[in-house]
Amino acid sequence: MMLKFYYNPISVNARRVWVALLEKQIPFEPLLLNLNGDQFQEEFTAINPLQRVPVIVDNGLRVIESLAILDYLETKYPTPSLIPSEPGAIATVRMVEMITISELQPATVILTRPLVELDTDAKKLVSAQEAVAKILQFYETLLGEQIYFAGKDFTLAEVVAGTLIPSLPLFGFSLDDYPRLLAWAERLEERESWQQTTPDFASIAAAIPNIKAILERRF
Repeated sequence: MMLKFYYNPISVNARRVWVALLEKQIPFEPLLLNLNGDQFQEEFTAINPLQRVPVIVDNGLRVIESLAILDYLETKYPTPSLIPSEPGAIATVRMVEMITISELQPATVILTRPLVELDTDAKKLVSAQEAVAKILQFYETLLGEQIYFAGKDFTLAEVVAGTLIPSLPLFGFSLDDYPRLLAWAERLEERESWQQTTPDFASIAAAIPNIKAILERRF
């Protein structure tokens, strides 16, 4: 039975799973949720009570939450590997994953609010901007002269951070200030998996009402 992938192209959480599926060349059935109410339907709620994407169902096994899905895919479908074998490189990949998920992405959620005309505390906006700048500088230093975060090999660090960082200009951050990260992001955008999964402007514009509704409900 083919793996089922529940997603929305605007969701950065879903996109990182989508990229991993493509990079690993895993056959899958894409199941689009419009997030304007599809996620609240009884059928999907039975699959994911948290009512959000991404979700995969593989041979009857349901996995929710993007990092859990990425770990599952890496273990179940180990070739090509997206995790390095050297201990220091593994630590680097995990650092990038965790900082992106726990620090960078929450900051972008705060910065999204004024873009969809939601009130936001000014101090929270400043703190979020400072957090993003601090993380970008850390990543710039961590990347150094390497092609990818773990060296010459494309890994889950790229899958997780690379599906979020290129969108930061939407929030007023110029990657020109971080030339190593800019070159890294440009390399990623040349990959077929990025080209297939990058949402176009029309899709982003059409999703704004749904994004606003999600932020009002959850944050």
